[in-house]
Amino acid sequence: MQTDRRTRARELAMQGLYQLDVQGPDLLEHLGRFFTEADCDDFVRKLAWDWTKGTWKNLAECDQLIKDSTIKWQMKRLAPVDKSILRLSVYQFKYCLDIPPKVVINEAIELAKKFSGSKSSAFVNGVLDAILKKHITRDL
Repeated sequence: MQTDRRTRARELAMQGLYQLDVQGPDLLEHLGRFFTEADCDDFVRKLAWDWTKGTWKNLAECDQLIKDSTIKWQMKRLAPVDKSILRLSVYQFKYCLDIPPKVVINEAIELAKKFSGSKSSAFVNGVLDAILKKHITRDL
């Protein structure tokens, strides 16, 4: 089964954000090479790059919304994969108005199922649902 191009771009963006979180912001200038090696589709690479840069540029705002919705969790305690999924999703809630919030949540749950632990999808769903209800003012 072939993966949807936007889903593939989301996977790459999440992986790019993970790398930035673990290795530091200096890696940003080298992510283009990672995207080129990971996928040959120009559309996928451009979208992954745009979402990664956009999320990283708005990281403080994304992290604040996550912190506000994870009362019992500190950002430093979040698994890096889960944090990357949440950051990308919050960025998409706020800045990718062409993507319905329900799609953002469903895609985030699928990312968590594929790349994170067994309980991560429920955690990601709960956090994103809370953020959506508290902070996002647009139609579902």
